[in-house]
Amino acid sequence: MTEETLLYSSIDEMLEDVDSPYAGRPLKDLLHEIQELYRHDDKPWVIGFSGGKDSTTILSLVYTALLKLKPEELNKHVYVVSSDTLVETPVVVDQIKHVIVAINEGAKEHGLPMTAHQVFPKTDQTFWSNLLGKGYPAPTTSFRWCTERMKIDPVSDFIMDKVAHFGEVIVILGSRSQESSSRAQVIAKHKIDGSLLARHTSLPGAYTYMPIEDWTHDEVWMYLLATYAPWGGTNRELFDLYKGSNAGECPLVIDTSTPSCGSSRFGCWTCTVVTKDKAIEGLIENGATWMQPMLEFRQKLWDTTRPENKESIRNKRRRNGYISYVSSGKINEDGKNEIKRSFGPYLLEYRQQWLKELLEIERSIRQQGHDIELITRPELHAIRNEWLHDPLEPDWSDQLPSIYREIYGKDLDWVENDAGAFTKPDSDLLRELEQKHDVPAELVMKLIELELSMEGLSRRKGLMGKLDSLLRQDWVEEEALSHRKDVVTKLDGYKTELNALRERYEDLTKSEVQS
Repeated sequence: MTEETLLYSSIDEMLEDVDSPYAGRPLKDLLHEIQELYRHDDKPWVIGFSGGKDSTTILSLVYTALLKLKPEELNKHVYVVSSDTLVETPVVVDQIKHVIVAINEGAKEHGLPMTAHQVFPKTDQTFWSNLLGKGYPAPTTSFRWCTERMKIDPVSDFIMDKVAHFGEVIVILGSRSQESSSRAQVIAKHKIDGSLLARHTSLPGAYTYMPIEDWTHDEVWMYLLATYAPWGGTNRELFDLYKGSNAGECPLVIDTSTPSCGSSRFGCWTCTVVTKDKAIEGLIENGATWMQPMLEFRQKLWDTTRPENKESIRNKRRRNGYISYVSSGKINEDGKNEIKRSFGPYLLEYRQQWLKELLEIERSIRQQGHDIELITRPELHAIRNEWLHDPLEPDWSDQLPSIYREIYGKDLDWVENDAGAFTKPDSDLLRELEQKHDVPAELVMKLIELELSMEGLSRRKGLMGKLDSLLRQDWVEEEALSHRKDVVTKLDGYKTELNALRERYEDLTKSEVQS
């Protein structure tokens, strides 16, 4: 955006325009409100920044408000925190990184007590560590395991670290009541009477302040496009990003009441909670064709959530070793609840195949000149460790280094002893013995691993209990189903006996009363 196309030549000029109110009040009044709240106490501020229009607006408002204060009034620090799930839409990641650098450089130049930080999920809690490593099924509306691990926890940990250090903090959010009726209800519920603040829904010692709570969608864009960003440059790239994708941003999620990404919002490119990723589709239609393989890979993951595909790609046992059945919600002809199988993690062969495809896509994108890492190298180490010690299908052949070498023609700095004491020939031998003696190879693998884990201990306390736990797992499906039916039959028998005893007790009680 050139200078000639801007409505105002500076932020000061925009502040003097009282004829263009925001949510019914002059912009200058809102800045005074922010300044008064900042000077009111010594609680540090934490600004939640998602990279989208709303969070960019509050970041700009706070930055501008601090610029207008005297140096001696800048009495506390303002932390800008952005959560990177490591599977964010790449163009959004670039936008966020650009702003974070600009904030840190601009704040230093202007003498503001403000720093911007990115937080990430723990390596063993990332999307790929869980899906490819542990075999977690792709997230759905009924099993959305990703939001808390990847978004809520990293930001909450950052905020609680500041609470531990300072006692209390104020979290500045770009939430708007217009976003959804449920969000409006949450905002109203936690509001403190007579105060601009609200209690945080889940973090003790944290309060929230939402300066654009009553702004409309159009007012947000009017503010962003009217003049320059206070840290330099304009918001034209952000506007073009929205225009090219027909999307809204994924809000910074700090609790379970914040709407999770879905519909047409920017968020994780791997998100399978929605049927289609309209944001990435829009970017591709507007020229970002290099993202097409990512879109197709996401669709492949979404297809695995279809009920008809579960049996072929997921283990029949849960990670705890047991076969599980749940009510289907249907009643059969006998008037009893029908049960259906609850499947376990993805089979290892599919996880290995998907990792190979993911690395191939990453390599292709990088060869096209895009410096993008679809899966981090620490995640590869974590996934390898998960495969080697998988509770159902331990990867004794240690396939991950071979997969990486096949794609990139080189090795990472793999930890040598991660491979354990077993090799592919050991696994092949156990497969042969499985056919000969009709004993599951995985069971023998886990028994040997257990024995080795106890080797050399002077006291092998708990060994028999662990052996018993392993042997009780559902290693043979037919036996497991029969066992479930036996249990149900026994429970029905117990109920019959209990009812008979209850009737007998009631008869005896009546006889005693009569006598």
